[in-house]
Amino acid sequence: MSWGTLYTQLVGINRHSTSLGKIWLSVLFIFRVTILVVAAETVWGDEQSDFVCNTLQPGCENVCYDHFFPISHVRLWCLQLIFASTPALLVAMYVAYRNHKEKQEILLRSDKKLRAKQEEDLENIKKRRLPIAGPLWWVYAISLVFRLLFEVAFIYALYAIYDGFWLPRLVRCEVSPCPNEVDCFVSRPTEKTVFTVFMAAASGACMVLNMAELAYLVTKAATQCLNMNARKRRANCAVKDKGVLPNKKNEILLASSSSVSSTCKAV
Repeated sequence: MSWGTLYTQLVGINRHSTSLGKIWLSVLFIFRVTILVVAAETVWGDEQSDFVCNTLQPGCENVCYDHFFPISHVRLWCLQLIFASTPALLVAMYVAYRNHKEKQEILLRSDKKLRAKQEEDLENIKKRRLPIAGPLWWVYAISLVFRLLFEVAFIYALYAIYDGFWLPRLVRCEVSPCPNEVDCFVSRPTEKTVFTVFMAAASGACMVLNMAELAYLVTKAATQCLNMNARKRRANCAVKDKGVLPNKKNEILLASSSSVSSTCKAV
């Protein structure tokens, strides 16, 4: 699957997301995927061939390179982008399932008079934007949680594997089959450091957007629940008041009738 295919899928999901979700998708593809495809792959293209050690021992350079760079930055970022964007496909799967279910219900109407109405309803299902409520709210929130977990896990992996985000100019290697401590030189260390810090910052921005979107969804859902409970309380109070008013009227009528009867007896 190419990046263009993934972008097409995510743009379809974007119709059902919040404004923060749309910003997240823009940051993901403009500041991460585009930079990765256009620039980062070129910078890291020569990483192993230009990793030079001051030894002629066969296999020493390869072993030292594997020791200090167990996985390429570019491949790690590709995995991170795939894992971080895949949870959004959960939303697409749920939306597709719900649309398919409603289409089946519409197609069950076999009346010929309703055929035109059926086609109109099917077109509306394709173009509509589902509100983030009910089961869709849970699917969307779970996808945000998974996005955050994947982003944090890959940032931590990058930091742990390379012991930070800065690449050294010189590394000393003592791994077998090197005969002794060997000095090895990393190609373009400053340029690679700039790209590493930039990609980590872009990942941090995406995490902030995901946390903000999750907080927005939780706050909105809590506000709706509180408003709903307040409406129910007002409705219950109104029902009780309606029941109390007739009782008061009956009491007034009984009191007036008893007073009239008492005056009659006195007369």
